[in-house]
Amino acid sequence: MSGPIIVGVDGSPTARRAAEKARELATKLNAPLHVVSAYADDRTEVVNSGSDQWVVSDADNARYIAEKVSESLKAPGVEILPRSVHGKPADALIGYAEKIDADVIVVGNQRMRGVRRVLGSVANSVSHNATCDVYIANTYAD
Repeated sequence: MSGPIIVGVDGSPTARRAAEKARELATKLNAPLHVVSAYADDRTEVVNSGSDQWVVSDADNARYIAEKVSESLKAPGVEILPRSVHGKPADALIGYAEKIDADVIVVGNQRMRGVRRVLGSVANSVSHNATCDVYIANTYAD
């Protein structure tokens, strides 16, 4: 068994494609997959609807995204663990990877083409700063 694999998700279709690549990698390596959604702020909002009241936070939303993606990735023989982590996406992924001694961080290549690649992206930041291996998945639609 290999060490943990981490994939960052934010609910977008491109993050979903990166998560599917991460699941394939975890399956082949017999490694646990941590599905991580980051939240930068820890805002909390109270929502009222009639006599019902809900308290919604950024952390809850990140956890919800990680759980929904994890549920959709379920496959026989793969341990999939949803996680929400405080921080900017790249920093959260790198910090969490160090915390659990991950072998690989999987990120999508969104915003790595053209002028936008110069301005930065999560994949660019993670690939330059992570202390573990980084797999950049092709997430552009065919």
